[in-house]
Amino acid sequence: MDSNKKYWKGLEELNRTPEFVEKNKNEFAEPIPIEEVLSGSGLSAKTPRRDFLKALGFGVGAVTLAACQKVPVHKSIPYLIKPEEVTPGVANYYSSSYEGQAILVKTREGRPIKVEGNPNDVFSKGGLSAQAQASVLDLYDVNRLKDPKLKGNEAGWAEVDAYVMKELAAIAAAGKGIRLVTSTVYSPSTLAVIAEFIAKYPTTKHINYDAVSYTGIIQANQNSFGKAVLPHYNFDKADVIVSFGADFLGTWISGEEFTRQYVSNRNSKSLANKKMSRHIQFETGMSMTGTNADARITTKPSEIGVALINLYNAISGTTLPGSKATGSKKVDTAIQLAAKELIAAKGKALVVSGSNDVATQVLVNAINSLLGSYGTTIDLDNPSKQYAGNDAAFVEFVNEVKRGDVGAVFFLNANPAYDYYKNDEFKAALKNVRLNVSFADHDDETALLATVNAPNHHYLETWGDANAVEGYYTVVQPTINPVYNTRQAEHSLLVWMENPIKDYYTYVRKTWDSGLLAKGGLSGQKGWETLLQTGMVIAAPVAASAYNFSLDLAGVTQKILTQSKAVAADGDKFELQLYVSQAIGDGKRGNNPWLQELPDPVSKVTWDNFAAMSISDMKKLKLEEGDVIKIEANGYSVELPVLAQPGQTQGTLSVAVGYGRTNAGPVGNNVGKNAFPFFSLSNGTFQTAAVASFKSAGYKSPLAQTQTHHSYEGRSVIREATFVEYKKNPAAGSGNEHGRKDYNGESLWDNHDRPVYDWVMAIDLNACTGCGACVVACSAENNIPVVGKDEVSRRREMHWIRIDRYYSYNDHGNSEEAVTKEKEIDKLENFDNVSVVHQPMLCQHCDHAPCETVCPVLATVHSSEGLNHMAYNRCVGTRYCANNCPFKVRRFNWFNYWNDARFDNYLQGEHTQLVLNPDVVTRFRGVMEKCSMCIQRIQAGKLKAKIEKRPLKDGEIKMACQQTCSANAIVFGNRNDPNSEVSKALASERTYYVLEELNVQPGIGYQTKVRNIIETEAQA
Repeated sequence: MDSNKKYWKGLEELNRTPEFVEKNKNEFAEPIPIEEVLSGSGLSAKTPRRDFLKALGFGVGAVTLAACQKVPVHKSIPYLIKPEEVTPGVANYYSSSYEGQAILVKTREGRPIKVEGNPNDVFSKGGLSAQAQASVLDLYDVNRLKDPKLKGNEAGWAEVDAYVMKELAAIAAAGKGIRLVTSTVYSPSTLAVIAEFIAKYPTTKHINYDAVSYTGIIQANQNSFGKAVLPHYNFDKADVIVSFGADFLGTWISGEEFTRQYVSNRNSKSLANKKMSRHIQFETGMSMTGTNADARITTKPSEIGVALINLYNAISGTTLPGSKATGSKKVDTAIQLAAKELIAAKGKALVVSGSNDVATQVLVNAINSLLGSYGTTIDLDNPSKQYAGNDAAFVEFVNEVKRGDVGAVFFLNANPAYDYYKNDEFKAALKNVRLNVSFADHDDETALLATVNAPNHHYLETWGDANAVEGYYTVVQPTINPVYNTRQAEHSLLVWMENPIKDYYTYVRKTWDSGLLAKGGLSGQKGWETLLQTGMVIAAPVAASAYNFSLDLAGVTQKILTQSKAVAADGDKFELQLYVSQAIGDGKRGNNPWLQELPDPVSKVTWDNFAAMSISDMKKLKLEEGDVIKIEANGYSVELPVLAQPGQTQGTLSVAVGYGRTNAGPVGNNVGKNAFPFFSLSNGTFQTAAVASFKSAGYKSPLAQTQTHHSYEGRSVIREATFVEYKKNPAAGSGNEHGRKDYNGESLWDNHDRPVYDWVMAIDLNACTGCGACVVACSAENNIPVVGKDEVSRRREMHWIRIDRYYSYNDHGNSEEAVTKEKEIDKLENFDNVSVVHQPMLCQHCDHAPCETVCPVLATVHSSEGLNHMAYNRCVGTRYCANNCPFKVRRFNWFNYWNDARFDNYLQGEHTQLVLNPDVVTRFRGVMEKCSMCIQRIQAGKLKAKIEKRPLKDGEIKMACQQTCSANAIVFGNRNDPNSEVSKALASERTYYVLEELNVQPGIGYQTKVRNIIETEAQA
């Protein structure tokens, strides 16, 4: 692209602050804390093995017993291995479902250790999110409730059942209301149980409540087309996508599915056909979706509604009453350009909005109708069922409770005492309820208020089903017997309504026999067993229809303008935008250490939320990163550290919800601050924007960021091109425009022989969205420990794969200015218009590996299959290899993280030992570790092929990072096979190797990032 384009990971790297220079000059700034390691941990340095056995104790026995119990043969059917018996050393795979998505669960010796996407899943094609990857760890959380409770005291199930049934009878006789409050239920069997419960107790109402709501979209479709549904979006059918604050590649509705769709129009295969979609993003804070956009326009929350009105006007050729400019020339100009592109792509265009405002979404419907999107890029006939929460219904429920009209309330997978915007009011109101039952498996904020705690199973212990999208049904089956004395919530409801079927497995089977099996052409016992093996049933989809919008928009426009005015800040106030974190989500999994330590895709912050502010605003207000500010909005205030965020809209703050839990567990308690109370209710829906004021709190709270821990000292590692340039020359931007350079003409190293296999990898930067799912998948597969916020702050994170995030902008100053760093950095407008590239970085398995030549004990060596191996028991921890690695991908084990009392809070106690992959050794303190290219998977694949007396098939072996990637950005295979997918990928003209000029000959090739930008944007 532009030769003046500059890439940098963080402001400290760009500014070359003294701290940054010092840390990168002396890579190992701290000596190894020998005394601290050998003492003070509560472990004996001489007998760590004995202490380890002590740590296992009775708690591990509980899980071990659960794993060893036989599962009845008519229930669980392995995915690949039909015999139910556990074969030591051999993994079993079971089909199941996680939040409606078909998955495979890997078990070893009866214990689940890894979750994978089901490759037959029609939507994700085997991709899986970081949250799904981390869900297996929650099974071994020792903070789960181990027994039911009655009035705060442990009790038996019989005692609890008798009490609940007696109370329900009394409440029903008194005519008091009974309420079932759940997050959206899309399980056919669970819905059937709830229907029977309502029939038994007619004063019952079921209330779907989602902390992160999509009521605005659902109600808008009801108003516009008479269909109260959440549409199924088809990003793969869109040539032009315009998003207004919808993080559809991250946390908006179905990120994994949308990622696969989106990338299909932008990856190597699409580019080879000279086809690439165009993506324009209007947003306030830098989202993961915004980092991938071709054009990103910073927009205040108060400007988004007005911008949509102007977009409608530009497309329709009319002027809605009350139309006006947004106040931002940049936004107004971008709207006119976006309108022209959308009109040109009519029938293959898509406009989406992340707003939860009904009027805003009605206008979005009108725009999409003009563009002919219904029936093509938007499907209302095969809708998503994942989010059916009704904000107004839940608010009315709270009012009923306050009035004393409710006698009993049941909470299933809902925690309004934490995430309802008026949680104090809710807690006070709940005291009016006679019977309060929580099915939470933890003592969460709502469960602490309960009369009865009836702890639910973890999903890996349950039977069930899901219908996340119309016509798509998945089954949930247990992979281990219940670890604790918990009981499935549906089972409890069946008991309390005195249903003759008290075994929930039987109930689920009845549901499927009554019609769901037939949807997939199955029947009877054989059909049931087939379902348990495949994990899903896919009915023929209904043909998507076109819908015409006919509502009068005059009133809609007025509501949008009123809402925009309500969140518009003036004077010294700022506009506050609330968003959902990619790792933590709505906070339900706040006690999961893998997710807490996963760096945010944009900020690279771990273990915290923060207030993101533009660099221009921080400079004006004389704030520094880490300064704590007190934010006040909607009658609520919190103190949060401020983060200098390139690309943040001036005059705005962005804060993530999902943090600030007080009863998540030792991992998640008091991590960050709760931002849900900043929500407001407007026109029946929860709003995520507000006017905020803030002031300095007078102290600092440093953030644990990983963004500049591994710097290349200004060397070029990112290569980009525009789509226009690519069409002229597919090698554009790769450095291979005039043919590949041979850096191996003169070399000090001999080339290695690769007689059979030469394992290599290709990574497509145009496909990688930066989500971080591969980071968690790698941690789960390779027993990578969590180290906690303090250790991350010391640059000691242990992740074997990282997603480097690079900001860039074009410097259009004269050459004299470019020389002067201070003048260059003072151009604050550059920071508002940065572009971003995500680059997965792991051990490059170099053929001429510089780490190998400096190891004094040959702990790191090269294999005949092209891999760089580590012999951990040979390593003495000199760290020469890390110092000599130009990619900075090696990790030093400062402590024995897996068996050190100081890290218990991050590893959730002794049960966490049971999630370890027995095929991968846990590393002891004082050794270097790094990506092994999942050598255990390679060996298992080769062994399987040998046993079956056949050659190894291309694609048969998948790395953990590759397998979970929804975008299929990572390809692994044998370079010796010219027909392998990886060989074809590396032969692409777009392929380049990071720091290839050093002639270390990396084994991982990257495909150049290509952006579909127009000439005026390239110059802007």
